[in-house]
Amino acid sequence: MAPHTPRPLPPSLYAETAIPAPATPPLQADTQADVAIVGGGFTGLSTALHLAERGISCIVLEANEPGWGASGRNGGQVNPGLKYRPDEVEAHFGPDLGRRMVAFSHAAPDYVFELIRRHQIRCEARQGGTLRAAPTETTAEALRALDRACAERGMPTQLLEGTALAAATGTEHYKLGFLDPRGGDLNPLGYARGLARAALALGARIHGGTAVTALKQASDGWLLQTPRATVRAGQVLLATNGYTDALWPGLEQSVVPVFSSIRATEPLPLDVAAGILPLRGSVFETGRITVYYRVDQDNRLLMGGRGPQHELRGAEGLDYLVAHTEKLWPQLKGARWTKAWNGRVAITPDHYPHVHELAPNLYSCVGYNGRGVAMASQMGRILAGRLAEGDKAEFDMPFLPLKPIAFHRFWKLGVWAEVWRGRLLDRLGM
Repeated sequence: MAPHTPRPLPPSLYAETAIPAPATPPLQADTQADVAIVGGGFTGLSTALHLAERGISCIVLEANEPGWGASGRNGGQVNPGLKYRPDEVEAHFGPDLGRRMVAFSHAAPDYVFELIRRHQIRCEARQGGTLRAAPTETTAEALRALDRACAERGMPTQLLEGTALAAATGTEHYKLGFLDPRGGDLNPLGYARGLARAALALGARIHGGTAVTALKQASDGWLLQTPRATVRAGQVLLATNGYTDALWPGLEQSVVPVFSSIRATEPLPLDVAAGILPLRGSVFETGRITVYYRVDQDNRLLMGGRGPQHELRGAEGLDYLVAHTEKLWPQLKGARWTKAWNGRVAITPDHYPHVHELAPNLYSCVGYNGRGVAMASQMGRILAGRLAEGDKAEFDMPFLPLKPIAFHRFWKLGVWAEVWRGRLLDRLGM
């Protein structure tokens, strides 16, 4: 079999500013481990770190390099919660599991920042809050309902409006804001590399440039074939998210891989930067098709949203992000936008993360729906518990059956149709 050629890290602001990557050379010889993890993003790296803390032998097999996928290219927002309000989650999954899911997901940012402190990860981390911003009265009503649900559960959230909201954002564009102080932001590639470095220091093995080409059940576990060597493992976790392929039947067809794009300005002059999002937290607009943004520690504005559904070769298809920025802050007209990049997140039909037990001792976790920085970090902790302790481990998310999506091969057409439909409905305030 011809050796796998790893793809280089795509150009991005993070690729230029993150801490150096630790050495993760390709696997060259047959080996074995208690747990093999396919995918070196946040889920795989966090799981490996937590397994190593327990003294469990684990190996991460990544086709390119740790953080190569959307884990190293996302908006850098560390957001609390799931897509749905706490009361909706509890209605979907019942009072016991639903309450645990709510507590687990809303506490996820705190856990990220605790991991960063514990392992001294240099990734420009700031716990400055997450602001959901409503541009219409319809979306404002949704935020009021969210605030009521969070207040009933004792969460430290608050609504901002009028002059308080304008002071926080630097714009009068929004009707209402919902602030959760537990959120924040970071350099996601630096965070991924820091997780990898911490896991390696505790004894985990991580091999970049090592695609898994076949997965077979054996009498004592699983065999994973890579271009140069075979891995024998008692248990396997598939943590490939938006880059899931055909390694396991039906898994690739259970999520929609959606490209999310980001543009970044050069560092803004101090007097200009002071008026752009003075809150210095993370912001995402509510609605069907929204934008998200933050100002980094060097006063660059990072503005993200939907874009071309393929790897970017420049800034094509992203002029709308610049236009929206200038609507929010007219003083940014003429600003230099120096970077553009994208990455593929995994969207599930119900917008919940999907954890599967695909076969005995074979697990997968995919589909963070744009909330992967915080949720994948937390999931790594409880996935490690499940792999270490089995069914008796506490697990605060549901195990779901694998359900391939009908007509999945047309996913790009479906994404574009949904984007244009969502934009139209958002414009109409519906």
